Amino acid sequence: MAVYGIPRATVGIDLLIAKASLPEIQSLAQELGYNLKAEPMIFAHGAIEINRFSKIDSETGDILSLDLLLVSSEIEQVWKSRQEVSWESGKIWVVSREGLISLKSLRGSGQDLDDIKKLKEESYES
Repeated sequence: MAVYGIPRATVGIDLLIAKASLPEIQSLAQELGYNLKAEPMIFAHGAIEINRFSKIDSETGDILSLDLLLVSSEIEQVWKSRQEVSWESGKIWVVSREGLISLKSLRGSGQDLDDIKKLKEESYES
């Protein structure tokens, strides 16, 4: 959301990853202190699987979450539509605005619906 100029008051990171990368990324996350693992969360009849890893920030005491969204056949187009953007002092790959709307539509929580509205409003202003 922040990449599209819509900051949210969250302290989490969401990454869309290939399922085969999960063990390697989980290992890297643990090296970075993300040692609290939740049970996988499944949404949209299995279209979205989220593996959450968390840690407690030693300075603030905040719980920081890393959500790994596995690419399934239902969201493969979202993966394919990602794009490279300039961010702070470098470049990162992000889900396209349309892909983000698609992902949020699948889950459909109240926050997701609010985010979709903002993403659509911002796209008309851009």
